[in-house]
Amino acid sequence: MAGAALALSFVFVVSFLAVLLSWRLAKFVMKQDTGNASMQKTAEAIKKGGEAFLKRQYKTIGIFTFITAILLVGLYYYFGDVWVGVKTAFAFVIGATLSAVAGIVGMAISVRANLRTAAGAYKSMPEALTIALRGGAVSGFLVVALSLLGVAGIYVLFGANPQETPFHIVGFGFGASFVALFAQLGGGIYTKAADVGADLVGKVEAGIPEDDSRNPAVIADLVGDNVGDCAGRGADLFESTAAENIGAMILGVALFPVFGVSGVLFPLVARSFGLIASAIGIFSVKAKENENPMKALNRGYYLTVLLSIIGFYIAVKVMLDNVWFFWAGVTGIVLSLLFVYITQYYTEHRFRPVREIAEASKTGAATNIIAGVAIGFENTGLPVLSICLALFFSYLFGLMSGVPHGGLYGTAMATMGMLASAAYILAMDTFGPITDNAGGIVEMSNAPAKVRKRTDQLDSVGNTTKALTKGYAIGSAALAAFLLFSAYLDEVSKLTGKAFEVVNLAKVPVFIGGMLGAMLVFLFSAYAIRAVGKTAGYIIKEARRQFKKKGVMEGTVEPDYAACVDITTRGALRNMVLPSLLAIFFPIVVGLLLRAEAAAAFLMVGTIAGILLAIVLNNSGGAWDNAKKHVESGAHGGKGSDAHKAAVVGDTVGDPFKDTAGPSLHVLIKLLATVTLVMAPLFL
Repeated sequence: MAGAALALSFVFVVSFLAVLLSWRLAKFVMKQDTGNASMQKTAEAIKKGGEAFLKRQYKTIGIFTFITAILLVGLYYYFGDVWVGVKTAFAFVIGATLSAVAGIVGMAISVRANLRTAAGAYKSMPEALTIALRGGAVSGFLVVALSLLGVAGIYVLFGANPQETPFHIVGFGFGASFVALFAQLGGGIYTKAADVGADLVGKVEAGIPEDDSRNPAVIADLVGDNVGDCAGRGADLFESTAAENIGAMILGVALFPVFGVSGVLFPLVARSFGLIASAIGIFSVKAKENENPMKALNRGYYLTVLLSIIGFYIAVKVMLDNVWFFWAGVTGIVLSLLFVYITQYYTEHRFRPVREIAEASKTGAATNIIAGVAIGFENTGLPVLSICLALFFSYLFGLMSGVPHGGLYGTAMATMGMLASAAYILAMDTFGPITDNAGGIVEMSNAPAKVRKRTDQLDSVGNTTKALTKGYAIGSAALAAFLLFSAYLDEVSKLTGKAFEVVNLAKVPVFIGGMLGAMLVFLFSAYAIRAVGKTAGYIIKEARRQFKKKGVMEGTVEPDYAACVDITTRGALRNMVLPSLLAIFFPIVVGLLLRAEAAAAFLMVGTIAGILLAIVLNNSGGAWDNAKKHVESGAHGGKGSDAHKAAVVGDTVGDPFKDTAGPSLHVLIKLLATVTLVMAPLFL
């Protein structure tokens, strides 16, 4: 047990240092220049809008969290062991609380870093980039560190028996998934409803530029960047790291006769090395004034990946002493790189898919939509092949280890490898809304042309980093879902005392479970997309009403920005409840009525359908967005042309795809797995 104490001490020390680093980075950001009064006024409106949304959102989430915790205890009391229910509910509340804290703190820094990034752009592009990336890193380090602290802390609290404890921590993963779904879905509805409303009324109907101060919806749009891409994605990756750690620990129990407690605690140690690698990567990012900022970010990312590989090797050598598991982990790291390149290919204007959509825009909105849908379906090929190859080779390396159950543990290694750079990836993701907001702030404060040029350049890079993070999140969700599916089979085997390795779809209840899993994915997506349309409708009506007021279009009367922020907030929160509750309770009903094997089919088929649909929605939406930007850069007639109008329609269709339904499906996939893990004892 001395080895266990040493491993846990390392995890706690690294995690606390990462929290301290987040605090230091936040202090660095807050010390930076805040610009002129006009910039401060815009930034203050964004900050107030974001904080108002989060306050209402997390109040709603808190109520549902409390109710669900009570229901967990009640279900275990009625169907199983009430003491297990109490421990599960406790872990659930801790997971939900830490996920909420990570999201709230990350967004609190994001809505302050935006102003300081804008002010930094007055001095130089490298200074603005440093502020934005370090502001994003606050969220990145806090998310991974709190996830580690939560899992390790509950392990110590419940750790009388290391072979039993991982099964008691699954409630923590469920709590993280629970908050992530509400945060990502609610934030996604808000950000895209505001974006669609601002674009349709401002750019299309009124013919004014994006981020024009005359647009009543412009502040709501800028707020949305933070609540969706910062708080929402932070909760998403918090859930990924927590669920993946727990699933790998459960699989490690099967290898207890070989590795002892080291096989159970290895995921936490490996994640700690990833935090160290990400910290070095963040501080290595230095850009030159005339350099493409993406090159500087890529250098930091590649350094993080290299250091993650070294750290992974050290962890394997010290704790497992079997090099085949190292190669299984490298497979996951390679998959993360592949997803970055595949996402770039399908969403950047330099490549054929985006140019094909832009070309189709010349003949109208209908052909633009057809081309975008075709690209969305096409782009499932390379990601799925990559996932399959990663699973195959990581499983093969695990088998070659010669360890019983080594194949499945190899796939767990691949998942850990892919998420090794999670802190750096999340920093790049949050960099996106910070730079987007900085561009809006300088636009609304009539900054000089050279300042706008710098923020436009950073904003363009931010759009790319957000797209890459979505691709990364899909890949990690796919591997994590398989890992959690394997953990579910292991848990049922442990509970029944019989090997549970076959899910027989020829059985009618099991086939029904599989069909319902696939159906839920499409039904959930429909509700999410519809929610954006309905909420955008509220904003459009309000913006049109304000544009009719004398002086608004002339710029002599300031619009009522707060009204649009309030309308968007109420609409997003109202419309997020039904799809969220459907996703949470539907798998429980299936498991209680059709039992454990049908729940396994529900999870397996739902995961496959969810991965495919998420890839379609994310990358088709990103391609539509960049096709519009390609036209706006001067292609096919540029701004104001018929091709531009068609491209704007395509981008509007893609908005709820890439920023609401698609990212929410990442969470749904993992939520289904954590729900079935938590409820497995009740499905027998």
